Amino acid sequence: MTTTDATAWPQAPTGLTRAQVEERVRRGQTNAYEERTSRSAAQILRANVLTIFNGILGCALVLILLVGHWPDALFGFVLLLNTATGTLAEIRAKRALDRLAVLEAPHAVVLREGREQEVGLAQVVLDDVVRLSAGHQVPADGELLSTDGLEIDESILTGESRPVRPAPGDRVLSGTTVTAGTGLFRTTAVGAQAYAHRLAREARKYSLVVSELQAGTNRVLHWIAWVIVPVALLLVWSQMRQAGGVAHAAETGAWRMALVAGIAGVVGMVPQGLVLLTSVNFATAALGLARSHVLVQELPAVEVLARVDTLCLDKTGTLTTGRIRLGGILAPHGPSADPSSADPSSAGPPSDESIDALAVLSGGPDPNPTAQAIAEGLAELPRAPRAESGAVAAVPFSSRRKWSAVRYRERTWVLGAPEIVLGAQGSDAGSGGAVLEQVEALASQGARVLALAVSDHPWQEGGEQDEPALPARLQAAALVTLVEEVRTDAPRTLAYFREQGVQAKVISGDNPTTVAAVAQRAGVRAPDGGPLVALDGRELPAQADTPEELQRLAHALEGASVLGRVTPEQKRALVRALRAGGHVVAMTGDGVNDALALKDADLGIAMGNGAPATKAVARLVLLTGEFASLPGVVAQGRRVMANTERIASLFLAKTVYASLIAVVVAATAISYPFLPRQLTIVSSLTIGIPAFILALAPSSRRYRPGFLPRVLGLAVPAGAVAAAATLAAQNWLASTGAPPQQATTAATLVLVASGLWLLTLTARPLLGWRLGLVLTMAGAAVLGVLIPAVRGFFRLAWPTPGAWWVILIVAAAAVGGIEIIHLVRRRVVAHDAK
Repeated sequence: MTTTDATAWPQAPTGLTRAQVEERVRRGQTNAYEERTSRSAAQILRANVLTIFNGILGCALVLILLVGHWPDALFGFVLLLNTATGTLAEIRAKRALDRLAVLEAPHAVVLREGREQEVGLAQVVLDDVVRLSAGHQVPADGELLSTDGLEIDESILTGESRPVRPAPGDRVLSGTTVTAGTGLFRTTAVGAQAYAHRLAREARKYSLVVSELQAGTNRVLHWIAWVIVPVALLLVWSQMRQAGGVAHAAETGAWRMALVAGIAGVVGMVPQGLVLLTSVNFATAALGLARSHVLVQELPAVEVLARVDTLCLDKTGTLTTGRIRLGGILAPHGPSADPSSADPSSAGPPSDESIDALAVLSGGPDPNPTAQAIAEGLAELPRAPRAESGAVAAVPFSSRRKWSAVRYRERTWVLGAPEIVLGAQGSDAGSGGAVLEQVEALASQGARVLALAVSDHPWQEGGEQDEPALPARLQAAALVTLVEEVRTDAPRTLAYFREQGVQAKVISGDNPTTVAAVAQRAGVRAPDGGPLVALDGRELPAQADTPEELQRLAHALEGASVLGRVTPEQKRALVRALRAGGHVVAMTGDGVNDALALKDADLGIAMGNGAPATKAVARLVLLTGEFASLPGVVAQGRRVMANTERIASLFLAKTVYASLIAVVVAATAISYPFLPRQLTIVSSLTIGIPAFILALAPSSRRYRPGFLPRVLGLAVPAGAVAAAATLAAQNWLASTGAPPQQATTAATLVLVASGLWLLTLTARPLLGWRLGLVLTMAGAAVLGVLIPAVRGFFRLAWPTPGAWWVILIVAAAAVGGIEIIHLVRRRVVAHDAK
């Protein structure tokens, strides 16, 4: 937007004044734009209320109230309670997550009134002068004013993986990422007019995680939705036929009881609370993780890590603390020094000129961690470097080309990966491969080695999009060793994953031998227990786009535990190849070069000290940056999966027996055995209350694939036994001429006994609170028959001695049948596991 006042266009060195900022804020020309890290309270309420089953039960509730049977509207309270419980749990978790997200909100550095200051992204205004530095996202669209080796990755917009090197006057776009260098730009589009917020919405899309629990549950609910209405209509028709026909029922008012019977069938078939309790499970898990400083950006992500079988780790910042220090500076072909030594003079010393050049290369205005470690180490030398001004040009370090350079004292000094710098065409590495052999010896001890080389020739500038090329006739001047600090919690955490059958693969841009040594120190072990297999990324395909290429790459990765010299594009291809090979992949990282791989993994995990671009695309963020937090995430995922499987078995068994009873009644035109209020109390005591408690219970059971077949394998036969026993008890007493209330009471108690025994299967081992839960529910059922007022409300009767014998015999048969199903199923599962 073009402004008209005379002071609207500030000079680049000073930036906006306070008055100009306030004027733009009044006009609404700010970068403020509401970004939600989770669903809003209204969205949560709408998702929990406006479901197909709530719609069916809501219609049933209205019909019950219209025909005057308000006591049979008891299921309405259960409906409201379940909905309120799920909504409140999700809102509570949402608030905790939003608070953490605000704490993690990225900032921008702006130049105002000649001074740099850090402000929130929302506080950036139109025409602000913003400083860009490596690892940060561009917060708004703008025009570049100045650059110091600035490189920007625009792949998130253009798909072009090669970084661009914009010149002053070029346009920069929000959402792109700075990979090297620094620069100043003036914002020209902010807020909703910029790209950043649209990209953030894409990166934080709520339902990208593939949840086996949600997919399986939704599939079953889809089937049920097609069955409920036809069965309910058939049931109403059969009850009217049983009352003497449709016309007679309409004349006598028997249609009201037929309608109540149809509604009872619907209430029984609807798995009330299954979806809600699954959401509660996810929400409470996210809340528990928030207390442990783990930010869950998509709720189903807590399930995924429990299913992971391959954990891809970025070395720096994950296995190591991310801090490095100078280990030593050696002259080429000099004696091999202990790379853990902090005294650089213990190695063969390089020339003073090389030391001075290193000081220039590491002394930029915005040094990366490597340059900072070198600068700190050089400051401790007995002889301080003499890095007087004289550098006329520089090439910043890039993870893609793996070197940086400076033109200093009429010579070109290059610092970078030895195999790149000393293996370049036209280089002169002294005595052949001796220097590279020295590098390998140092790297095998776990040191990261950089080579300093010198040439009289300048580097070769490329085109607008091309990389600069190394200068000709490079000569080795020094070897720089850097030591990384391994996290103290890494060995323990890796041992945990190894015990759980999760294979760890370390992916890094560093030398494969160096990475393997660090991985060994951190506790990474080969699957076969032998030495770690390390692959060089330069020997692997740069990209793998077709299914055939992905399969070939996956095959090459199977035996490897370490992959070095991997580019950001290759990291993404490696993750895709592992997924194509049938693995469930989690990827951890903290750098910009990890963002693409994190986005494509089944579960992306970012470290809290990582780049904003990395945290934006991750599904989990370890806010404290502690690798040891991951076992806690696994535990939450296992609790979610195990408990959802338990409650799903209860809900779906209820749907099965209610559907079978309704179908048999509709086909035979016998009396429906229940009123809605009776089914409500049965489902509350055997499913609703226990399911809520079981959903929050701790569980450490390891993940086993096949959630849906396992749930249906118990729910369908157990539900069929319960339905058969219920109908048998009703018809047995009806055939003896017992009053209808005796038959209904017998059917209700048999169904309660069947449901409680199914509850014991899902709650085992029956110790402590689990046994207390089952006994409490059984006691409540007995009191419902024992207390006259309660018995009268639920239209039950105290069973006669003959009815008690029927109840005991049929209930024992049902319990025995369900137990046999459980034993057979357990043997089948054990056989399949073997």
